[in-house]
Amino acid sequence: MHRFLGAVGGVVAAGVALAVGYLVADLSGGPWPVDAVGVQVIDWAPGPVKDWAVRSLGTADRPLLRVGICAALVIVAAVAGLIGARGRRRTAVGIAGGLGLVGLVFAVFSRSSAGNLVDRLLPATVTLVVAVAAMWLVVRGPHTARRTATAQPAGFDRRRFLLTVSALAATGVVSAGATRVVGGSGNELRARVRVPRPTEAAGPLRASVDVPGISPFTTPNSKFYRVDTLLQVPRIDPRDWELRVHGLVDKELRISFDQLLGRRLVERDITLTCVSNEVGGPYVGNARWIGVPIADVLREAGVRDGADAVKSTSVDGLTIGTPLSALTDGRDAIFAVAMNGEPLPFEHGFPVRMVVPGLYGYVSATKWIVDFEVTRFQDFSAYWTDRGWSVEAPIKTSARIDVPKAFATVKAGPAIAAGVAWAQHRGIRKVEVRVDNGPWQPARLAPVDGPDTWRQWTFRWDATPGTHKLTVRATDAAGEIQTDRQAPPRPNGSSGLHNTVVMVE
Repeated sequence: MHRFLGAVGGVVAAGVALAVGYLVADLSGGPWPVDAVGVQVIDWAPGPVKDWAVRSLGTADRPLLRVGICAALVIVAAVAGLIGARGRRRTAVGIAGGLGLVGLVFAVFSRSSAGNLVDRLLPATVTLVVAVAAMWLVVRGPHTARRTATAQPAGFDRRRFLLTVSALAATGVVSAGATRVVGGSGNELRARVRVPRPTEAAGPLRASVDVPGISPFTTPNSKFYRVDTLLQVPRIDPRDWELRVHGLVDKELRISFDQLLGRRLVERDITLTCVSNEVGGPYVGNARWIGVPIADVLREAGVRDGADAVKSTSVDGLTIGTPLSALTDGRDAIFAVAMNGEPLPFEHGFPVRMVVPGLYGYVSATKWIVDFEVTRFQDFSAYWTDRGWSVEAPIKTSARIDVPKAFATVKAGPAIAAGVAWAQHRGIRKVEVRVDNGPWQPARLAPVDGPDTWRQWTFRWDATPGTHKLTVRATDAAGEIQTDRQAPPRPNGSSGLHNTVVMVE
Protein backbone atom coordinates (compact mmCIF):
# COMPACT_ATOMS: atom_id res chain seq x y z
CA MET A 1 0.00 0.00 0.00
CA HIS A 2 2.82 2.41 0.82
CA ARG A 3 4.14 2.04 -2.73
CA PHE A 4 0.79 3.15 -4.12
CA LEU A 5 0.82 6.08 -1.73
CA GLY A 6 4.32 6.91 -2.90
CA ALA A 7 3.09 7.07 -6.49
CA VAL A 8 0.27 9.37 -5.39
CA GLY A 9 2.78 11.53 -3.57
CA GLY A 10 4.91 11.76 -6.71
CA VAL A 11 1.88 12.95 -8.69
CA VAL A 12 1.12 15.59 -6.05
CA ALA A 13 4.75 16.75 -6.08
CA ALA A 14 4.62 17.20 -9.87
CA GLY A 15 1.28 18.99 -9.64
CA VAL A 16 2.43 21.54 -7.08
CA ALA A 17 5.62 22.23 -9.06
CA LEU A 18 3.65 22.82 -12.26
CA ALA A 19 1.09 25.01 -10.50
CA VAL A 20 3.67 27.20 -8.78
CA GLY A 21 5.71 27.44 -11.97
CA TYR A 22 2.64 28.51 -13.93
CA LEU A 23 1.87 31.23 -11.40
CA VAL A 24 5.42 32.57 -11.60
CA ALA A 25 5.32 32.45 -15.41
CA ASP A 26 2.04 34.35 -15.46
CA LEU A 27 3.39 37.02 -13.11
CA SER A 28 6.80 37.40 -14.74
CA GLY A 29 5.90 36.95 -18.40
CA GLY A 30 8.51 34.24 -18.78
CA PRO A 31 7.79 30.87 -20.41
CA TRP A 32 6.11 28.14 -18.41
CA PRO A 33 8.44 25.13 -18.79
CA VAL A 34 5.61 23.00 -20.20
CA ASP A 35 5.05 25.57 -22.95
CA ALA A 36 8.75 25.87 -23.67
CA VAL A 37 8.93 22.12 -24.16
CA GLY A 38 5.72 22.16 -26.18
CA VAL A 39 7.00 24.72 -28.66
CA GLN A 40 10.11 22.61 -29.17
CA VAL A 41 7.92 19.57 -29.80
CA ILE A 42 6.04 21.57 -32.43
CA ASP A 43 9.28 22.65 -34.07
CA TRP A 44 10.60 19.08 -34.13
CA ALA A 45 7.35 17.50 -35.35
CA PRO A 46 7.39 16.32 -39.00
CA GLY A 47 5.38 18.41 -41.44
CA PRO A 48 2.63 15.81 -41.99
CA VAL A 49 2.07 15.63 -38.23
CA LYS A 50 1.61 19.42 -38.06
CA ASP A 51 -0.77 19.29 -41.02
CA TRP A 52 -2.82 16.55 -39.37
CA ALA A 53 -3.02 18.49 -36.10
CA VAL A 54 -4.27 21.66 -37.78
CA ARG A 55 -6.73 19.74 -39.96
CA SER A 56 -8.08 17.40 -37.31
CA LEU A 57 -7.73 19.29 -34.04
CA GLY A 58 -7.96 22.93 -35.06
CA THR A 59 -7.40 25.31 -32.17
CA ALA A 60 -7.60 22.37 -29.73
CA ASP A 61 -4.11 21.22 -30.77
CA ARG A 62 -2.32 23.49 -28.30
CA PRO A 63 -4.40 22.59 -25.21
CA LEU A 64 -4.11 18.91 -26.08
CA LEU A 65 -0.34 19.21 -26.42
CA ARG A 66 -0.18 20.88 -23.02
CA VAL A 67 -2.30 18.11 -21.51
CA GLY A 68 -0.12 15.47 -23.14
CA ILE A 69 3.10 16.94 -21.77
CA CYS A 70 1.62 17.33 -18.29
CA ALA A 71 0.30 13.77 -18.41
CA ALA A 72 3.74 12.46 -19.33
CA LEU A 73 5.30 14.41 -16.45
CA VAL A 74 2.71 13.09 -14.02
CA ILE A 75 3.36 9.49 -15.08
CA VAL A 76 7.12 9.86 -14.63
CA ALA A 77 6.56 11.60 -11.28
CA ALA A 78 4.32 8.73 -10.16
CA VAL A 79 7.07 6.26 -11.03
CA ALA A 80 9.57 8.42 -9.13
CA GLY A 81 7.31 8.45 -6.08
CA LEU A 82 6.94 4.70 -6.24
CA ILE A 83 10.72 4.28 -6.45
CA GLY A 84 11.13 6.60 -3.47
CA ALA A 85 8.62 4.60 -1.46
CA ARG A 86 10.77 1.52 -2.03
CA GLY A 87 13.66 3.26 -0.31
CA ARG A 88 15.51 4.71 -3.31
CA ARG A 89 14.86 8.27 -2.25
CA ARG A 90 17.81 9.91 -3.96
CA THR A 91 16.81 8.31 -7.24
CA ALA A 92 13.29 9.69 -6.90
CA VAL A 93 14.55 13.18 -6.13
CA GLY A 94 17.04 12.90 -8.99
CA ILE A 95 14.21 12.07 -11.42
CA ALA A 96 12.27 15.12 -10.23
CA GLY A 97 15.36 17.27 -10.60
CA GLY A 98 16.02 15.87 -14.06
CA LEU A 99 12.53 16.76 -15.24
CA GLY A 100 12.93 20.25 -13.85
CA LEU A 101 16.31 20.62 -15.50
CA VAL A 102 14.84 19.69 -18.89
CA GLY A 103 12.28 22.44 -18.45
CA LEU A 104 15.02 24.88 -17.49
CA VAL A 105 17.09 24.08 -20.59
CA PHE A 106 14.13 24.49 -22.91
CA ALA A 107 13.10 27.71 -21.17
CA VAL A 108 16.50 29.17 -22.02
CA PHE A 109 16.90 27.89 -25.57
CA SER A 110 13.36 27.31 -26.85
CA ARG A 111 12.01 29.64 -29.52
CA SER A 112 9.21 30.60 -27.13
CA SER A 113 11.73 32.19 -24.78
CA ALA A 114 11.33 35.90 -25.36
CA GLY A 115 12.44 38.59 -22.95
CA ASN A 116 15.53 38.97 -20.82
CA LEU A 117 17.44 36.09 -19.27
CA VAL A 118 15.95 36.56 -15.80
CA ASP A 119 12.40 36.36 -17.14
CA ARG A 120 13.28 33.23 -19.10
CA LEU A 121 14.96 31.54 -16.14
CA LEU A 122 12.64 32.47 -13.29
CA PRO A 123 9.57 30.23 -13.93
CA ALA A 124 11.68 27.20 -14.84
CA THR A 125 14.03 27.69 -11.89
CA VAL A 126 11.16 27.95 -9.44
CA THR A 127 9.54 24.88 -10.98
CA LEU A 128 12.80 22.94 -10.61
CA VAL A 129 13.30 23.94 -6.97
CA VAL A 130 9.68 23.18 -6.02
CA ALA A 131 9.77 19.83 -7.83
CA VAL A 132 12.90 18.72 -5.99
CA ALA A 133 11.71 19.99 -2.60
CA ALA A 134 8.23 18.49 -2.99
CA MET A 135 9.57 15.09 -4.05
CA TRP A 136 12.01 15.09 -1.14
CA LEU A 137 9.20 15.81 1.30
CA VAL A 138 7.11 13.04 -0.21
CA VAL A 139 9.78 10.33 -0.05
CA ARG A 140 11.70 11.46 3.05
CA GLY A 141 9.39 13.30 5.39
CA PRO A 142 6.93 10.48 6.24
CA HIS A 143 9.65 8.05 7.28
CA THR A 144 10.91 7.66 10.82
CA ALA A 145 13.67 5.68 12.43
CA ARG A 146 11.36 3.78 14.74
CA ARG A 147 9.54 0.57 13.92
CA THR A 148 5.75 0.84 14.19
CA ALA A 149 3.57 -1.71 15.94
CA THR A 150 1.14 -1.81 13.01
CA ALA A 151 1.25 -4.00 9.98
CA GLN A 152 2.74 -1.19 7.95
CA PRO A 153 6.38 -1.54 6.83
CA ALA A 154 8.87 -0.38 9.40
CA GLY A 155 9.73 3.24 9.18
CA PHE A 156 6.62 4.34 7.29
CA ASP A 157 4.35 6.85 9.03
CA ARG A 158 1.11 7.06 7.07
CA ARG A 159 -0.21 9.97 9.10
CA ARG A 160 2.83 12.12 8.40
CA PHE A 161 2.68 11.11 4.75
CA LEU A 162 -0.95 12.19 4.42
CA LEU A 163 -0.24 15.48 6.16
CA THR A 164 2.72 16.15 3.85
CA VAL A 165 0.80 15.32 0.68
CA SER A 166 -2.23 17.32 1.83
CA ALA A 167 -0.05 20.37 2.50
CA LEU A 168 1.56 20.06 -0.94
CA ALA A 169 -1.80 19.62 -2.63
CA ALA A 170 -3.15 22.68 -0.85
CA THR A 171 -0.14 24.68 -2.04
CA GLY A 172 -0.85 23.62 -5.61
CA VAL A 173 -4.52 24.52 -5.37
CA VAL A 174 -3.72 27.92 -3.86
CA SER A 175 -1.16 28.59 -6.62
CA ALA A 176 -3.66 27.66 -9.33
CA GLY A 177 -6.28 29.89 -7.75
CA ALA A 178 -3.84 32.74 -7.36
CA THR A 179 -3.09 32.58 -11.07
CA ARG A 180 -6.68 33.51 -11.79
CA VAL A 181 -6.80 36.24 -9.16
CA VAL A 182 -3.43 37.98 -9.35
CA GLY A 183 -1.92 36.53 -12.50
CA GLY A 184 -0.83 38.82 -15.30
CA SER A 185 -3.84 38.61 -17.62
CA GLY A 186 -2.41 41.52 -19.54
CA ASN A 187 -5.78 43.19 -20.05
CA GLU A 188 -4.44 46.38 -18.54
CA LEU A 189 -1.83 46.53 -21.33
CA ARG A 190 -4.49 46.71 -24.02
CA ALA A 191 -6.67 49.00 -21.91
CA ARG A 192 -3.91 51.63 -21.88
CA VAL A 193 -3.74 51.77 -25.68
CA ARG A 194 -5.70 54.51 -27.42
CA VAL A 195 -5.53 54.06 -31.17
CA PRO A 196 -5.83 57.45 -32.91
CA ARG A 197 -8.45 58.03 -35.57
CA PRO A 198 -7.07 56.84 -38.91
CA THR A 199 -5.98 59.40 -41.46
CA GLU A 200 -7.87 57.38 -44.08
CA ALA A 201 -11.05 55.72 -42.78
CA ALA A 202 -12.57 52.70 -44.50
CA GLY A 203 -16.10 54.12 -44.69
CA PRO A 204 -19.41 52.46 -43.80
CA LEU A 205 -19.86 48.73 -44.28
CA ARG A 206 -22.18 48.06 -47.20
CA ALA A 207 -21.37 44.58 -48.41
CA SER A 208 -23.28 42.39 -45.97
CA VAL A 209 -25.90 39.74 -46.81
CA ASP A 210 -28.45 38.72 -44.19
CA VAL A 211 -28.94 34.97 -44.60
CA PRO A 212 -29.10 32.76 -41.49
CA GLY A 213 -25.93 30.69 -41.26
CA ILE A 214 -23.80 32.65 -43.73
CA SER A 215 -20.46 33.99 -42.54
CA PRO A 216 -20.87 37.67 -41.63
CA PHE A 217 -18.92 40.07 -43.78
CA THR A 218 -16.88 41.11 -40.74
CA THR A 219 -15.63 38.25 -38.57
CA PRO A 220 -15.81 39.06 -34.83
CA ASN A 221 -12.43 39.04 -33.09
CA SER A 222 -13.51 36.21 -30.80
CA LYS A 223 -14.32 34.00 -33.80
CA PHE A 224 -11.42 34.93 -36.04
CA TYR A 225 -9.30 31.89 -36.80
CA ARG A 226 -5.98 31.45 -35.05
CA VAL A 227 -3.16 29.24 -36.36
CA ASP A 228 0.32 29.63 -34.87
CA THR A 229 2.98 27.62 -33.08
CA LEU A 230 2.83 29.09 -29.57
CA LEU A 231 1.21 27.53 -26.53
CA GLN A 232 1.68 30.65 -24.39
CA VAL A 233 0.42 33.85 -26.03
CA PRO A 234 2.93 36.70 -25.58
CA ARG A 235 1.92 39.59 -23.30
CA ILE A 236 4.03 42.48 -24.58
CA ASP A 237 3.95 45.85 -22.87
CA PRO A 238 3.63 48.45 -25.67
CA ARG A 239 5.95 50.73 -23.67
CA ASP A 240 8.71 48.15 -24.14
CA TRP A 241 7.92 47.29 -27.75
CA GLU A 242 10.21 48.41 -30.54
CA LEU A 243 10.41 47.57 -34.24
CA ARG A 244 13.87 47.42 -35.75
CA VAL A 245 13.99 48.07 -39.51
CA HIS A 246 17.38 47.19 -40.98
CA GLY A 247 19.23 45.17 -43.60
CA LEU A 248 19.53 46.41 -47.18
CA VAL A 249 18.38 49.91 -46.32
CA ASP A 250 20.02 53.31 -46.39
CA LYS A 251 18.97 54.15 -42.84
CA GLU A 252 18.23 51.78 -39.99
CA LEU A 253 15.07 52.67 -38.06
CA ARG A 254 13.97 51.88 -34.53
CA ILE A 255 10.30 52.67 -34.03
CA SER A 256 8.57 52.67 -30.65
CA PHE A 257 4.87 51.96 -30.30
CA ASP A 258 4.02 55.60 -29.64
CA GLN A 259 6.06 56.64 -32.66
CA LEU A 260 4.20 54.12 -34.79
CA LEU A 261 0.84 55.49 -33.63
CA GLY A 262 2.06 58.98 -34.56
CA ARG A 263 2.50 57.99 -38.21
CA ARG A 264 -0.08 57.99 -40.99
CA LEU A 265 -2.74 55.41 -40.11
CA VAL A 266 -5.10 53.82 -42.63
CA GLU A 267 -8.22 51.74 -42.03
CA ARG A 268 -8.91 48.86 -44.39
CA ASP A 269 -11.16 45.80 -44.69
CA ILE A 270 -8.88 42.84 -45.45
CA THR A 271 -9.55 39.12 -45.58
CA LEU A 272 -6.84 36.79 -44.27
CA THR A 273 -6.46 33.13 -45.20
CA CYS A 274 -4.27 30.43 -43.68
CA VAL A 275 -2.38 28.17 -46.07
CA SER A 276 -3.50 25.20 -43.91
CA ASN A 277 -7.11 25.81 -44.89
CA GLU A 278 -8.65 22.80 -46.61
CA VAL A 279 -11.16 23.32 -49.40
CA GLY A 280 -14.26 24.73 -47.68
CA GLY A 281 -12.35 25.04 -44.40
CA PRO A 282 -12.73 27.57 -41.56
CA TYR A 283 -9.28 29.21 -41.58
CA VAL A 284 -10.34 32.39 -43.34
CA GLY A 285 -11.82 35.58 -41.92
CA ASN A 286 -12.39 39.22 -42.72
CA ALA A 287 -11.68 42.13 -40.38
CA ARG A 288 -11.35 45.90 -40.38
CA TRP A 289 -7.74 46.75 -39.62
CA ILE A 290 -6.00 50.01 -38.68
CA GLY A 291 -2.30 50.31 -39.27
CA VAL A 292 0.70 52.09 -40.73
CA PRO A 293 1.42 51.42 -44.42
CA ILE A 294 4.57 49.32 -44.63
CA ALA A 295 5.51 51.11 -47.85
CA ASP A 296 5.79 54.38 -45.89
CA VAL A 297 8.33 52.84 -43.51
CA LEU A 298 10.30 51.29 -46.37
CA ARG A 299 10.46 54.62 -48.20
CA GLU A 300 11.81 56.31 -45.09
CA ALA A 301 14.42 53.60 -44.58
CA GLY A 302 15.40 53.59 -48.27
CA VAL A 303 15.54 50.17 -49.90
CA ARG A 304 18.81 49.35 -51.64
CA ASP A 305 19.12 47.78 -55.06
CA GLY A 306 19.10 44.00 -55.13
CA ALA A 307 16.66 43.49 -52.26
CA ASP A 308 13.68 41.28 -53.08
CA ALA A 309 12.43 40.09 -49.69
CA VAL A 310 11.75 41.02 -46.10
CA LYS A 311 12.46 38.69 -43.21
CA SER A 312 10.17 39.60 -40.32
CA THR A 313 10.65 38.10 -36.88
CA SER A 314 8.17 37.58 -34.09
CA VAL A 315 8.99 38.11 -30.42
CA ASP A 316 9.24 34.32 -30.08
CA GLY A 317 11.87 34.08 -32.81
CA LEU A 318 9.65 32.73 -35.61
CA THR A 319 10.72 34.11 -38.99
CA ILE A 320 8.58 34.82 -42.05
CA GLY A 321 9.76 35.70 -45.56
CA THR A 322 7.67 38.12 -47.63
CA PRO A 323 8.24 39.25 -51.22
CA LEU A 324 9.32 42.89 -51.17
CA SER A 325 7.13 43.56 -54.20
CA ALA A 326 3.98 42.72 -52.19
CA LEU A 327 4.89 45.47 -49.73
CA THR A 328 5.62 48.17 -52.29
CA ASP A 329 3.20 47.59 -55.19
CA GLY A 330 0.42 49.79 -53.81
CA ARG A 331 -1.65 47.20 -51.98
CA ASP A 332 -2.65 47.95 -48.38
CA ALA A 333 0.13 46.08 -46.59
CA ILE A 334 0.23 47.46 -43.05
CA PHE A 335 1.73 47.18 -39.61
CA ALA A 336 -1.63 46.68 -37.93
CA VAL A 337 -2.37 48.02 -34.44
CA ALA A 338 -6.16 47.60 -34.30
CA MET A 339 -8.70 44.98 -35.35
CA ASN A 340 -12.41 45.67 -35.69
CA GLY A 341 -12.26 48.91 -33.76
CA GLU A 342 -10.08 47.88 -30.83
CA PRO A 343 -6.41 47.24 -30.11
CA LEU A 344 -5.26 43.90 -31.46
CA PRO A 345 -6.22 40.93 -29.27
CA PHE A 346 -3.23 39.19 -27.72
CA GLU A 347 -3.96 36.08 -29.78
CA HIS A 348 -3.80 38.11 -32.98
CA GLY A 349 -0.49 39.86 -32.41
CA PHE A 350 -0.84 42.67 -29.85
CA PRO A 351 0.62 45.22 -29.97
CA VAL A 352 1.66 45.08 -33.67
CA ARG A 353 1.38 42.57 -36.49
CA MET A 354 1.75 42.48 -40.24
CA VAL A 355 -1.28 42.29 -42.55
CA VAL A 356 -0.59 41.83 -46.27
CA PRO A 357 -3.52 41.25 -48.67
CA GLY A 358 -3.19 38.51 -51.24
CA LEU A 359 -0.62 36.28 -49.52
CA TYR A 360 -1.18 33.34 -47.22
CA GLY A 361 -0.39 34.14 -43.61
CA TYR A 362 2.76 32.04 -43.33
CA VAL A 363 4.55 34.40 -45.73
CA SER A 364 2.99 37.68 -44.63
CA ALA A 365 1.05 37.86 -41.38
CA THR A 366 3.77 38.04 -38.72
CA LYS A 367 2.20 38.47 -35.28
CA TRP A 368 4.01 40.07 -32.32
CA ILE A 369 6.52 41.47 -34.81
CA VAL A 370 9.73 43.02 -33.46
CA ASP A 371 12.22 42.81 -36.35
CA PHE A 372 11.92 43.75 -40.02
CA GLU A 373 14.96 43.02 -42.18
CA VAL A 374 15.12 43.98 -45.85
CA THR A 375 17.11 41.26 -47.57
CA ARG A 376 17.16 38.73 -50.42
CA PHE A 377 15.46 35.35 -50.57
CA GLN A 378 18.76 33.72 -51.49
CA ASP A 379 20.29 34.91 -48.20
CA PHE A 380 17.88 33.34 -45.71
CA SER A 381 15.34 30.60 -45.16
CA ALA A 382 12.24 31.26 -43.06
CA TYR A 383 10.61 29.02 -40.47
CA TRP A 384 7.92 27.52 -42.70
CA THR A 385 10.02 27.21 -45.84
CA ASP A 386 12.46 25.17 -43.77
CA ARG A 387 9.55 22.80 -43.23
CA GLY A 388 8.61 22.21 -46.83
CA TRP A 389 6.27 25.08 -47.69
CA SER A 390 6.73 27.28 -50.75
CA VAL A 391 8.81 30.45 -50.58
CA GLU A 392 6.08 32.57 -52.18
CA ALA A 393 2.38 31.85 -51.77
CA PRO A 394 -0.29 34.02 -53.42
CA ILE A 395 -3.78 33.15 -52.26
CA LYS A 396 -5.77 30.93 -54.62
CA THR A 397 -9.28 31.75 -55.80
CA SER A 398 -11.73 29.88 -53.56
CA ALA A 399 -15.40 29.66 -52.66
CA ARG A 400 -17.18 28.03 -49.74
CA ILE A 401 -20.75 26.91 -49.08
CA ASP A 402 -21.91 27.99 -45.61
CA VAL A 403 -25.61 27.19 -46.08
CA PRO A 404 -26.88 24.48 -46.19
CA LYS A 405 -24.47 22.50 -44.04
CA ALA A 406 -23.32 19.08 -45.16
CA PHE A 407 -26.05 16.43 -44.86
CA ALA A 408 -28.61 19.01 -43.77
CA THR A 409 -32.29 18.28 -44.36
CA VAL A 410 -34.26 20.93 -46.23
CA LYS A 411 -37.86 21.13 -47.31
CA ALA A 412 -38.86 20.66 -50.92
CA GLY A 413 -39.57 23.83 -52.85
CA PRO A 414 -37.70 27.15 -53.13
CA ALA A 415 -34.43 26.92 -51.19
CA ILE A 416 -31.35 29.06 -50.74
CA ALA A 417 -27.64 28.32 -50.65
CA ALA A 418 -25.12 30.91 -49.50
CA GLY A 419 -21.49 31.37 -48.67
CA VAL A 420 -18.36 33.38 -49.31
CA ALA A 421 -15.70 33.57 -52.03
CA TRP A 422 -12.26 35.18 -51.95
CA ALA A 423 -9.33 35.98 -54.22
CA GLN A 424 -7.26 38.59 -52.42
CA HIS A 425 -5.62 40.89 -53.98
CA ARG A 426 -7.58 40.29 -57.24
CA GLY A 427 -11.19 40.34 -56.15
CA ILE A 428 -14.20 38.20 -57.08
CA ARG A 429 -16.10 38.76 -60.34
CA LYS A 430 -18.50 35.82 -60.38
CA VAL A 431 -19.71 32.86 -58.32
CA GLU A 432 -21.54 29.89 -59.82
CA VAL A 433 -23.38 26.95 -58.30
CA ARG A 434 -24.14 23.54 -59.78
CA VAL A 435 -26.90 21.23 -58.55
CA ASP A 436 -25.86 17.61 -59.01
CA ASN A 437 -24.41 17.32 -62.54
CA GLY A 438 -26.48 20.14 -63.98
CA PRO A 439 -25.19 23.33 -65.61
CA TRP A 440 -23.33 26.03 -63.74
CA GLN A 441 -25.74 28.78 -62.71
CA PRO A 442 -24.81 32.30 -61.54
CA ALA A 443 -25.16 33.18 -57.88
CA ARG A 444 -26.06 36.64 -56.66
CA LEU A 445 -23.11 38.56 -55.23
CA ALA A 446 -23.06 41.09 -52.42
CA PRO A 447 -21.76 44.56 -53.37
CA VAL A 448 -18.03 44.88 -53.93
CA ASP A 449 -16.15 46.20 -50.91
CA GLY A 450 -12.71 45.93 -52.50
CA PRO A 451 -10.29 43.45 -54.06
CA ASP A 452 -8.85 42.46 -50.68
CA THR A 453 -12.04 41.11 -49.05
CA TRP A 454 -14.21 38.11 -49.57
CA ARG A 455 -17.67 38.47 -51.16
CA GLN A 456 -20.81 36.88 -49.86
CA TRP A 457 -23.02 35.10 -52.38
CA THR A 458 -26.53 33.62 -52.45
CA PHE A 459 -28.17 31.14 -54.80
CA ARG A 460 -31.85 30.28 -55.01
CA TRP A 461 -32.79 26.85 -56.33
CA ASP A 462 -35.79 24.56 -56.60
CA ALA A 463 -35.19 21.72 -54.15
CA THR A 464 -36.85 18.49 -55.29
CA PRO A 465 -37.22 15.44 -53.00
CA GLY A 466 -34.15 13.25 -52.76
CA THR A 467 -30.42 13.63 -52.16
CA HIS A 468 -28.60 16.42 -54.00
CA LYS A 469 -25.05 17.70 -54.23
CA LEU A 470 -24.37 21.43 -54.45
CA THR A 471 -20.99 22.56 -55.81
CA VAL A 472 -19.63 26.12 -55.94
CA ARG A 473 -16.87 27.80 -57.91
CA ALA A 474 -15.63 31.38 -58.19
CA THR A 475 -14.08 33.50 -60.91
CA ASP A 476 -11.63 36.23 -59.93
CA ALA A 477 -11.61 39.76 -61.29
CA ALA A 478 -8.97 38.81 -63.86
CA GLY A 479 -11.35 36.23 -65.34
CA GLU A 480 -9.57 33.14 -64.01
CA ILE A 481 -11.99 30.38 -62.99
CA GLN A 482 -11.31 28.50 -59.78
CA THR A 483 -9.63 25.19 -60.59
CA ASP A 484 -11.36 21.88 -59.94
CA ARG A 485 -8.01 20.14 -59.51
CA GLN A 486 -7.81 18.72 -56.01
CA ALA A 487 -4.64 19.58 -54.08
CA PRO A 488 -3.80 19.49 -50.35
CA PRO A 489 -2.67 22.61 -48.46
CA ARG A 490 1.01 21.67 -48.62
CA PRO A 491 3.10 23.24 -50.15
CA ASN A 492 1.24 26.42 -51.24
CA GLY A 493 -2.46 26.14 -50.47
CA SER A 494 -5.31 23.74 -51.18
CA SER A 495 -7.35 23.77 -54.38
CA GLY A 496 -10.52 22.11 -55.65
CA LEU A 497 -14.24 22.83 -55.54
CA HIS A 498 -16.26 22.82 -52.35
CA ASN A 499 -19.47 20.81 -52.36
CA THR A 500 -22.09 19.77 -49.88
CA VAL A 501 -24.70 17.00 -49.92
CA VAL A 502 -28.23 17.76 -48.71
CA MET A 503 -31.38 15.72 -48.21
CA VAL A 504 -34.63 17.21 -49.47
CA GLU A 505 -37.93 15.99 -48.04
